[in-house]
Amino acid sequence: MIKVIDLKFLGHPEAIAAFLLETANGPVLFETGPYATFGQLEEGLARHGYEPGDVKHVFITHIHLDHAGAAWALAQSGATIYMHPFGAAHLHDPSKLMASAARIYGDDMERLWSDMKGIPMEQIRAMEHEEAIEIGGQLIKSWHTPGHAVHHIAWQVADSLIAGDVAGVAIAGGPVVPPCPPPDINIEDWKASIQLMRSLPLAQVYLTHFGRIAGPALPAHLDELEKELDVWAAWIKPEFDQQHDPASITPRFQAFVAARLKGKGVSGELLEVYESANPSWMSVAGLLRYWKKKAASGL
Repeated sequence: MIKVIDLKFLGHPEAIAAFLLETANGPVLFETGPYATFGQLEEGLARHGYEPGDVKHVFITHIHLDHAGAAWALAQSGATIYMHPFGAAHLHDPSKLMASAARIYGDDMERLWSDMKGIPMEQIRAMEHEEAIEIGGQLIKSWHTPGHAVHHIAWQVADSLIAGDVAGVAIAGGPVVPPCPPPDINIEDWKASIQLMRSLPLAQVYLTHFGRIAGPALPAHLDELEKELDVWAAWIKPEFDQQHDPASITPRFQAFVAARLKGKGVSGELLEVYESANPSWMSVAGLLRYWKKKAASGL
């Protein structure tokens, strides 16, 4: 049974999760959150009788800081970090990753993400598509699921899928939205990944933002995600075509996303949590970059 650990990002409940799987060979962790929430991760592990040094296997869906920012701290305690081959070099030497984030977040870097240090290559295990590994009687299978990021993996354990961001963001039973930060958004790849998830014999999917989607709600969730991905991309397309300044697009896109969420019953603090988990302003840059790549390829 997979257990959800709420990392209480920025003091908000249900913004970022890590996931605990207990095995005959000790605890396995999926996702780490940023190092800024490492204290909450320690507390969450302690509630289940563990400390970070007990975790020897950590599976991350991708290298974005809200998913893998604390992986290095668990590696320092002896963990092996399992991930997509394309991201391994950046966790070994995160200097480019952190420099890129610093350009985006500026003075907010410490508050949001804190530190990130390198992981020795011998503690990084790159997993191929459909590769599986058994740990303590639990079979964990890698599904390469690009779209949100080219280096994204969803991890299957029995009839459960740790889906990272490829299955979207849905907070406290609210509607699903697609996180679209730069630089790797690809709508076609994302739709193919959604179709892959539909094809798997799953009873539940776990979202890093946030929690469990199960039973009859799962097909509807994936359908809504695909529809909303198209809606967001279509809103940005004429802005790209008309070469509008991103600075002028951003507040209008934020208002557009907020209005769609409010129309689906999201308001007040819940709206703030959605924005913390998936800042809509990030999706402007990601979707503009997507359309720029499409234009450059002549499609």
